[in-house]
Amino acid sequence: MDLTSLQTLLARLPQARVLCVGDVMVDRFVDGEVDRISPEAPIPVLSRSHQETMLGGAGNVARNIASLGGLAALVGLVGDDAAGHEALGLLEGEAGLESHLVSRAGRRTTLKTRFTAAGQQLLRVDHEDRHAPDEQAQASLAQAVRSAGDEVHAILISDYAKGVVTDAVIAACHAAATARGIPIVVDPKGRDFRRYGAVDLIKPNASELAAATGLPVGTDAEAEAALSAALEASSARAIAVTRGGRGLSFRRRDGETVHVRARPREVFDVSGAGDTALAALGLALATGSELEAASAFAVLASGVAVGKPGTAVVTPDELIDAELTQHAAPAHARIATPERMAAEVAKWKGRGLRVGFTNGCFDILHRGHVAYLAQARSWCDRLIVGLNSDASVRALKGEGRPVNDLEGRALVLGSLEGVDLVVPFDAPTPEALIRAARPDVLIKGSDYAVEQVVGGDFVRSYGGEVRLADFVDGHSTSEAIARMKRA
Repeated sequence: MDLTSLQTLLARLPQARVLCVGDVMVDRFVDGEVDRISPEAPIPVLSRSHQETMLGGAGNVARNIASLGGLAALVGLVGDDAAGHEALGLLEGEAGLESHLVSRAGRRTTLKTRFTAAGQQLLRVDHEDRHAPDEQAQASLAQAVRSAGDEVHAILISDYAKGVVTDAVIAACHAAATARGIPIVVDPKGRDFRRYGAVDLIKPNASELAAATGLPVGTDAEAEAALSAALEASSARAIAVTRGGRGLSFRRRDGETVHVRARPREVFDVSGAGDTALAALGLALATGSELEAASAFAVLASGVAVGKPGTAVVTPDELIDAELTQHAAPAHARIATPERMAAEVAKWKGRGLRVGFTNGCFDILHRGHVAYLAQARSWCDRLIVGLNSDASVRALKGEGRPVNDLEGRALVLGSLEGVDLVVPFDAPTPEALIRAARPDVLIKGSDYAVEQVVGGDFVRSYGGEVRLADFVDGHSTSEAIARMKRA
């Protein structure tokens, strides 16, 4: 998907209203640190630091629709319990999301609690009921579908096999879709795709498609065979399979298989990526987009989601930034504004990564600089380099400096493997950048004393560390300039 097509689609999304029907759950993430093993059993001891709670399942699909700019109407079932009340409370704070939840006494609301440390899940505990609700609850759900489906442009069924997506609910979705002439898209569970009826699109992931057909889905040829078999075993008009890093492949009943490629991305957490893909597909189809464009949009959106912790939502700005980054050279992509730096740092720290910061003029990059930056990177998981602007270098070094302009210096630094972001600054010192980044470790050269490092007091105030990196003797920009003058 090119940038123009993406911006055109994003501009149409606020007019799209989508009905999300399915299993609503509460996702809780408990994060902390592990530094010892329990003496009672060979298990890690988690020192809890904080927790986050958000809507999951069909609720996460609806959240993604709202975050992308559309309007979501959510139909699902919760119990009259603490988790159910929590779900209702979470919905109250979501703009662009309309609640049509049915509450039923005696039923447990699905609650998934994940315990994480350093960005890795240690344990998940589920609290749920999986059986179908009673007839009265099913009738209430069907009525909610009829009420909420009056003015929607697409219906999404998010089936997590927790009991909500019954034959009665599916029939209500078909009736609403037929009355309005709108598409139905299903994210399925189980091996029987036929139970969903003649929907417009079924979107399993690779393992779900393999389970439903008994066929592998690794290669393109295998995916094509599995899609063909799934169409034969269902009444759907098309089936699309999400394939992780390989992208998405779909096949219409009367067409050939189309492969939509994903670009390589750093994957942090796949929780909820399928929800994001379903939301993006449904929104795009609701605006009248063809399946090819909707699939490309879904691949882009889910690619952003897997780089974020938890059951994350994505925004239009993040999609535009991702599209721009895909077409930029790696060095260009690492040059950032202070605002983007702050956003990246938040994501890194959310993943438990250690963030480092250093700064300098880096006018003529030489062996000493490379060694210095390599040592700095060895002390952290992500390294930010604050880079003096041309005016700032001139104020520090005098007329005739810098030898290389800001863009050239930034591109050279951005091409180094150990540098994750280059952030230019115009001020005499990087104090403002350091305060915005709040690094775990602040790094400066050994020609400074720790007490002299700008921003050091601030970093130490919240438990951060100040470290001094070694210099390689006989290598400096001033000496290089002097040698050139003598030559």
